[in-house]
Amino acid sequence: METILGQTLWMLVFYFCISITLLFLGWILYFNNISMHIPPGISQGRKLRLLYLFVRIVLGLAKILDKLGICHEFVIWRLLMNGMSSRKPSDLIVKEMLFDRVPVMVCFPKRASPENRRGLVWIHGGAGLFGSLRSHERVCHFIARQSDTVIACIGYPLAPEHPYPAQQLSCYTAVSHFLKNAQDYGVDPKRIVLAGDSSGGTLVASIAQQLLMTKDLPQPRAHILIYPFLQCLDVNLPSYQQNQSIPLLVKKEAVRLAIVYLSGTEAGVNEIMANAHVPQELMAKYQKWISAEHIPEEFKGRGYVPFVPGPFSEDLFQKYKTVFDPIFSPLLAEDAVIQQFPETFLLTCEYDIFRDDGLLYKKRLEDNGVPVTWLHLKDGFHGITSLIDMWPIQFPSTRKSLNSIIQFLERF
Repeated sequence: METILGQTLWMLVFYFCISITLLFLGWILYFNNISMHIPPGISQGRKLRLLYLFVRIVLGLAKILDKLGICHEFVIWRLLMNGMSSRKPSDLIVKEMLFDRVPVMVCFPKRASPENRRGLVWIHGGAGLFGSLRSHERVCHFIARQSDTVIACIGYPLAPEHPYPAQQLSCYTAVSHFLKNAQDYGVDPKRIVLAGDSSGGTLVASIAQQLLMTKDLPQPRAHILIYPFLQCLDVNLPSYQQNQSIPLLVKKEAVRLAIVYLSGTEAGVNEIMANAHVPQELMAKYQKWISAEHIPEEFKGRGYVPFVPGPFSEDLFQKYKTVFDPIFSPLLAEDAVIQQFPETFLLTCEYDIFRDDGLLYKKRLEDNGVPVTWLHLKDGFHGITSLIDMWPIQFPSTRKSLNSIIQFLERF
């Protein structure tokens, strides 16, 4: 009798857990379906919707595992972003090694070269919380094969286990090593380009500031920034409003990830979304560089309205004042610094919250005499470039974006 009762209880618990899981998954599907916005301007929008629903289901389960104490949610984020390993490229030699104790993946073209090749340092995105050598190996393999370039992708430590600025410091160490020892890898030190996507682009722009103060190193020949995050002064520029519900990166999630990266906590997400962390005097000081007034009118449609900030919070300002450091927000760098930057390739996407960060950075570079090659994907969204060679989730503009990067590289 006791055995039968025990089995019955276990069956009830099992079915209860299954029911809760199904209800939760149904809620995720319903909530994301009504809150997600896929504009008609996005090519293959239905595919993006399905991709994002899959992502949200996985991340929703990650939150459950986190709440149950089984594993931290970012463990699942990292597994998801890593995805499946790409096939070993037959025309490349791929080695994992250390640059002054920082892990890197170096891709060498197999075919012989009569001279030292150009080099590209790739800093991956992922909000400083996820992303890895594996998550960006397809991008690095593609560029190395198509452009005959030696590529060093940096595997920097991730927050929150390694608090900010460990990511920036590790990337600077690895970049310095490569610049100093380029010839050991068959690379011409005068033909090295720094590149990064999303927060990797942020790291490129911040490292560039430090390199200017290091006189005993060769300077990079160019920068490549792909939909970079560049400021945390105003998160209500037109693109932040217009694209706040468009995947793959929605505004509230982006703000949450940024403050976890910076502080290890999630305190103040809603207030920061209303710019409550910014004192009026700082907003006025930097209005010359960061303001909707500097965004071309052609980008101010789709429901944008001038934003009225919420009440200022001194506590939030004190907690997150690091965001006003030019190393964290490169758009706040002085003109004297920006003027020394090399030629830059800048990619922006119409349906990306960070679009206007890129537009403002483009203006600052051009105002300071830095040549800019700008590619704007009118049907693009955040993360589109990283989907290269990931059939069937690659999008038409994925290959277009990388081909444009290769054309830019081949000039050096």
